[in-house]
Amino acid sequence: MPPLYRRPAFLAEVARAATDETAFSFCFRDFLDEFYAHPSPAKLREEPPLLADVLHDGGRADAYLAATAEFLAQRYKFNVPSWTRVVGRTLHTPFFALDSHAARMWLLIESPTAFRERNIFISADALSRA
Repeated sequence: MPPLYRRPAFLAEVARAATDETAFSFCFRDFLDEFYAHPSPAKLREEPPLLADVLHDGGRADAYLAATAEFLAQRYKFNVPSWTRVVGRTLHTPFFALDSHAARMWLLIESPTAFRERNIFISADALSRA
């Protein structure tokens, strides 16, 4: 019998479970569900391992995790973990969640500061869970 699945409670667990982009995406969403159900600064404190060499995504997931930790910490008035500012947690080339010119212009304005500072442009509600 396979072991029971447990949602990642800590952001660092998302990175440890990310064997590919699909696994990263599923674990990340599960982490958000867990975090919003029980917000805690401890869930953001541990630095996730870098994933650029695992996912071959140019560091996008590494920057995304740092932006997420900063965004959630600020939203819940927790101290922002220091690891969010280390080298390798910001993209050199901008990443836009949508491709059209109009969408890019919209994302430049709407993207949360923690993401914009890392060259990631997403919608303001990208981390919301329904």
